Amino acid sequence: MARTLFGTDGIRGMANEGAMTPEIAFKIGAGITYQLRQRVKHPPRVIIGKDTRVSGYLLETALAAGVCTWGGRVMLSGPMPTPAIAHLTTSMRADAGIVLSASHNPFADNGIKIFGGDGFKLPDDAEAQLERLIEDGALEKGRPTGKDVGRAERLDDARGRYVAFVKQTFPRDLTLEGLKVVVDAANGAAYRVAPAVFAELGATVIPIGVEPDGYNINEECGAVHPECCARAVREHRADLGIALDGDADRVIVVDSEGKEVDGDVVMALCATRMLREGTLRKGTLVSTVMSNLGLERAIESAGGRMVRTAVGDRYVVEEMRKNDYNFGGEQSGHMIFLDHASTGDGLVAALQLLAMVLREQHPLADLASKVMTRVPQILVNAKLPARRPLEEMPATLKAIRSAEVELGKSGRVVVRWSGTEPKLRVMIEGEDETRIEQLANDIADEAKRELASA
Repeated sequence: MARTLFGTDGIRGMANEGAMTPEIAFKIGAGITYQLRQRVKHPPRVIIGKDTRVSGYLLETALAAGVCTWGGRVMLSGPMPTPAIAHLTTSMRADAGIVLSASHNPFADNGIKIFGGDGFKLPDDAEAQLERLIEDGALEKGRPTGKDVGRAERLDDARGRYVAFVKQTFPRDLTLEGLKVVVDAANGAAYRVAPAVFAELGATVIPIGVEPDGYNINEECGAVHPECCARAVREHRADLGIALDGDADRVIVVDSEGKEVDGDVVMALCATRMLREGTLRKGTLVSTVMSNLGLERAIESAGGRMVRTAVGDRYVVEEMRKNDYNFGGEQSGHMIFLDHASTGDGLVAALQLLAMVLREQHPLADLASKVMTRVPQILVNAKLPARRPLEEMPATLKAIRSAEVELGKSGRVVVRWSGTEPKLRVMIEGEDETRIEQLANDIADEAKRELASA
């Protein structure tokens, strides 16, 4: 079944229009609870969390009403990271968890992410079934009444529960005493929990991006703008910086020199050490088609292998679960340590990296500079007037194939539609940066011409 509401990471769009209206949120809450009533004998228990966007008030209320409409019990956590809701869903034995967040998008957007009772995001087919249920009118009939109508309550200790969980993923024989760490929470969901985690483990914390006002989430801060964290690291002469995105499911690290350490380098550092220790299950790292070729070569040089998936941390997790792998992630900073968490968690990932740095007893800058040799990579985002399947764009396909032939085995070409924005993303890797930039622009220009003439 095709999905029209859901993209690569739940539903996302401009709040209060299109797919992100309170009417849709109400139906999502009702649909999830209706489905749960077919499987559980008790009133379904659903945890709802959100980030700091002003539209969270609007949509949280609608979601909760939808759950109550079908007799569900809602537990509202308030602003909490996406991975916190995944954890709380399992630890509190809830039947589902819902997060209101548009992740790294500007404040005017919002989104809906859904976790099953096992703490994992819903697969594509489950999202399609939910859409079909919303469309076929079943939610309008047979609603419970009287004492069977649902209710909502505040989950007052959600923050403490999550902080305790994250801290226990850090090795007990280590401490962050003596480390000065900049923590940039992007004025988002982790603005309280992130500084607390590092401080309680002993670090001296310089918190930034911890004053949300409903409108400043991701604004010139956080993982989307790591230069803000980098400035603070240099200014305070910190040992490193941790930059989270709006819902804290991904992290970009900054070393003591103020240089960005992206997800590929973090994966290279952690995976090569896990290979050495024998803890990388099946000797395999899972990443996406967007990860740099240098990462793949680094893993192979260390005696392991890398498996690629479609873009989206959900697809990384699905591949990991299907084949019993325990570590994967994305260049953008999603890191999934499946031995600790069921989804990408920026705080858990940062602590795993810090543990590795402490054990190695070398500055992060030194370790990062040696772990992999990055192949030049160009990403061009072409905003186009309309979407069309690539297989229906012959001129663009011809340009793609021409670039692939020219690069041969020394490079890669990845062209895909964004799952969250109306953009065609053209990524090319190769040894000659000037040439791959030209090839990427050629493909993007061809796509613009082809759609303009349609």
